[in-house]
Parts: sequence; structure tokens; C-alpha cells
Amino acid sequence: MDNGRRGGRPSVQGQVSGSPEACEQILRTLPQWFGIEEWVVRYAEDAGRLPTFTAAVDDTLVGFLTVREENRYAAEIHVMAVLPEYHRRGVGTALLEAAEEHVRGRGIEYLQVKTLSASDPDVNFARTRAFYLAAGFRPLQELPDFWGPENPCLQLVKKLA
Repeated sequence: MDNGRRGGRPSVQGQVSGSPEACEQILRTLPQWFGIEEWVVRYAEDAGRLPTFTAAVDDTLVGFLTVREENRYAAEIHVMAVLPEYHRRGVGTALLEAAEEHVRGRGIEYLQVKTLSASDPDVNFARTRAFYLAAGFRPLQELPDFWGPENPCLQLVKKLA
């Protein structure tokens, strides 16, 4: 299977300070997921200060994931974005595996992520939820007012081995 790189998986670089500019460029290719300007800017800035994992194919940055430690037991996937043409090629999975290895190595027991709830019928976020469910995350709770009633939030959690 061709997953974006001949002969193997995308190249993932671990715990780096992601280039905020490059991360912002990726976010801007995904307006279906990242359409709020304030958050695009904030996520890009955060990639420059939080542990950020980057994925490259043929020396081209194609995705990134930023993780934030909440406390000594839990961390959160703060943001993950992959260029649209690299969706379903193993990039997100490779980024997630790198982040999980990182937080597990720090003694973290739980990894969480927040995304748009199924109470909003958006098909793009249905794909996002399916990705996380397939990766072993489970719904913990719906937070209808977390991002405001127009963006109902679903918190998913994964117990790390």
C-alpha cells in the first residue's frame, strides 16, 4: 500500500518546536476543520512552544501534531492537521503513535482529544471522530457549551498501556 512514501511510512520527527509558519500553512489548507481565524493563529503559535511532532514525505512537511500535558496523568492532543492530499495515507496514525510514545515515556496514563460532537452533522468531523475511535479513543463526555452552542464539543480519551 502506498501510504505517502515509497517503501514505508511517512517520516515523523519527534518532539520538536514546530515551525509556526509551516504549521499555519497546513491549517489554512483545511478550512473545513480550521475555519476560525483566531484559532488558526493560536494553534500555529502553540506549535512553536509546545511539543510538536511533524510528518514529512520526500522532505515536504505534510502534517503536524501538538500535544499539551494537562497534569501528571493526562495529556491532550492540542491540534493535529494533515494536508488534504495526504489524508488516509498513514500520516495521522504515524503522528499519533509518536505523540503516544512521547507522553507514555513521561509517565502519562491518559491521552485525550476534543472534537466536534456528533450532535453536529458535519461530515468532516464525522471522519475525525472515526479516526480517533479506530485509534482506540473512547467518548468520555459531550461538552455542549465548551466552544459555544454552535460548536458542541466531544471529549474522547484513550488509556495508554
